[in-house]
Amino acid sequence: MRVWEGMASFLDQLMSADTDFVFFSQTICPYCVRASRTLEANDLTYTEVNLDHYEGMRRELVMETGHRTVPVVFDTRGDKPIFVGGSDHLIDYL
Repeated sequence: MRVWEGMASFLDQLMSADTDFVFFSQTICPYCVRASRTLEANDLTYTEVNLDHYEGMRRELVMETGHRTVPVVFDTRGDKPIFVGGSDHLIDYL
């Protein structure tokens, strides 16, 4: 697992990740833990970005995806990132 800090845009996070998935989380989030465990159980790599460290990024994610809760999961294995959804969506997706 890699936790990134210091980049301003969620798109920067997606485009710079060299992992299978990127998900945006917040501190003390059981659904975020569930997402990380699901990815680990499927031997997939991921980058976790804690929104508590990035002012305005959550609003940017909501505007782009319409998804208002965390985690916000993207599959970054292809040419373009694919918005998956939350932890329930991730389980269904895999």
